[in-house]
Amino acid sequence: MPKRIGSSNGQRPIASTFQIVEAYKTIRTNLLFALAPADNKVVVISSAEPNAGKSTVSCNLAITMAQTGAHVLLIDADMRKPSQHKTFRVKKSNGLSRILSGQADVEDCICREVARGLDLIPSGSLPPNPSELLGSDAMVELLDRLSVQYDYIFIDTPPLGVVADSLVLCSVSAGTVLVTRQGQTTYEELQTAIDSVRGVEGNLLGVVISDMRENPRSYGRYEKYHYYKAYDYSYSTAPAETADK
Repeated sequence: MPKRIGSSNGQRPIASTFQIVEAYKTIRTNLLFALAPADNKVVVISSAEPNAGKSTVSCNLAITMAQTGAHVLLIDADMRKPSQHKTFRVKKSNGLSRILSGQADVEDCICREVARGLDLIPSGSLPPNPSELLGSDAMVELLDRLSVQYDYIFIDTPPLGVVADSLVLCSVSAGTVLVTRQGQTTYEELQTAIDSVRGVEGNLLGVVISDMRENPRSYGRYEKYHYYKAYDYSYSTAPAETADK
């Protein structure tokens, strides 16, 4: 039977809201140091397998980085199963896929101030060729253009263990953060994802474990379902029913 990350026979308490916030601040601090010498500040967020919590980590890290006063952009590049438009309650139809296919200008696809200091480019309509779009010259040119406007760019990408979409971005970013889920992700899956990043000469910035059940005497873990309690910010003013499915 495959050994899973952080598996435990006993059920442990969920981390407190304070611990959740501090965990993201710790990750932010580590990223600030890791990205300091980088030529660009583009960070790819991915996972070894589906449902590991990468999208939750992506938006939380982007929000946390924006809280430093930095101008931050979050790009939903998971054009197979996008979710950031639901989190921030915006329409996804005018987004990344339309920019890369030449159907829309980037300025018309940016959702401004979805949180203080944070802009969002949603996925756009689901295309038939997401890997080709992400690996295109248009994507490289887009990141070059946006890197002039933003201090940090976070890219939410599909799981590495399912499709190759994320890999085409690893080599043009400052680094990749892999998200795993306690009791779900196997060590073999994580190692395969790490090898994939290194295989394209990508820079692995670190691994985040989500859905962690906390030891009462330790700190620095988080549980993803505390996301809304951990960060008190205002969503965009668009009503919930306007979000595309």
